[in-house]
Amino acid sequence: MDTFPSAHETPAPAPTATGPTGNRRRVATAAALASAVEWYDYFVFGIAAALVLGDLYFPAGSPTAGVLASFATFAVGFLARPLGGIVAGHLGDKRGRKPMLVLALTLMGLATTGIGLLPTYETIGVAAPLLLVLLRVLQGVAVGAQWGGAMLLATEYAPEGKRGIYGSVVQLGVPIGVVTANSVFLLAGAFTSDSAFQAWGWRVPFLVGVFVLALAWYIHTRVEETPEFREAERALAEREKGEAAASPLRTILRHHLGTVLLAGGSFAVNTATFYIIITGVLDYTTRELGMERGAVLTVSLCVSLTQLVLIPVSAALSDRLGRIRIYALGAVGIAAWAVPMFLLIDTGSLLWLAVGTFVASCFLSIMYGPQAALFAELFTPEMRYTGASLGYQIAAVGGGGLAPFVMVLLLEATGTSMAVSAYIVALSVIALLSIKVLADRARSH
Repeated sequence: MDTFPSAHETPAPAPTATGPTGNRRRVATAAALASAVEWYDYFVFGIAAALVLGDLYFPAGSPTAGVLASFATFAVGFLARPLGGIVAGHLGDKRGRKPMLVLALTLMGLATTGIGLLPTYETIGVAAPLLLVLLRVLQGVAVGAQWGGAMLLATEYAPEGKRGIYGSVVQLGVPIGVVTANSVFLLAGAFTSDSAFQAWGWRVPFLVGVFVLALAWYIHTRVEETPEFREAERALAEREKGEAAASPLRTILRHHLGTVLLAGGSFAVNTATFYIIITGVLDYTTRELGMERGAVLTVSLCVSLTQLVLIPVSAALSDRLGRIRIYALGAVGIAAWAVPMFLLIDTGSLLWLAVGTFVASCFLSIMYGPQAALFAELFTPEMRYTGASLGYQIAAVGGGGLAPFVMVLLLEATGTSMAVSAYIVALSVIALLSIKVLADRARSH
């Protein structure tokens, strides 16, 4: 049985939820920074996978085989994300949002720094790719745990009627992470020769990730637990007197699994298209179309900057017009633009590459802005961390993790980028069907 809290339902805030504006801003800023640094650490792997990791850690075979192995390692991080979401979600619903966010940041900082220090295949042989996979798994667990904690810190502190815009500060972590990761890679490439970049310059963006540990300490010492969690914790304590404590994960799997799967199905196209643009296209344009690495990274950086404006705008619109309506508009746009985008990319022109990815990025932003608030409102506070995290991470596995790998396979098998467009359209259809069911359920409750 799947019971479904309305996507338009906003639980009544606890008395402390409308606390001092300065406290809400500090929490929102901390959540945004946590998201940004976590995604930065996660994205540097994707860029490195497209540029250097195949040669350094999977040297045997053709260049295509090396890229596939590198992207497979990239995908492993996504396969680990549900584990992070499950563990942190369960503990986050039982013990609090903040401790899990601090743990996730610490784990990500250690894993990313470890990749930056990891010897290559030439130095330690087969141990190098094995350790690389292990560290990528830890990155996946960390980011799977992080999103729910950061999102709930922001949305559960939001004033009434502003959950969308507050949730969007966490979503801004994605473009900020992309911009920062691309910028650091561009600087590393600019100040090193090609041979030096291959030898050690690529490691610099990973070593910068150690600063995430300082942010983890700040959140641990300066940020309070969310009012909605404290209220839910009190309610659960009263309810559980004399009876066994309920497991949020068991409750989700027994009564809300359908909602989790629909949430994941609705979002897979967004995360898949996003990783195709920032990782798959980087490999495709530099390896297949012969475009210059720095120029393509610059385009990706500039396109990501536009999301800093579009994400909060779409989130604010969802506060006024409804989450589902704005969310669905973005999914329709992604489907409609899938073919034109690759027709423009295939010209090999930087200008048309920028146009193609910019328009796609607009539709991604329209969908991504309200997503945090939408997922939060699908579940009640006592199981919200678990439910929202699982929905998001299922989408990440089904969409983002496999997307660059699937893209390379489709290009090799068909010889045309239209196969990748068809893949995006198929995921869009799944998204729109999922959104329709979510909307129908919301209207019936």
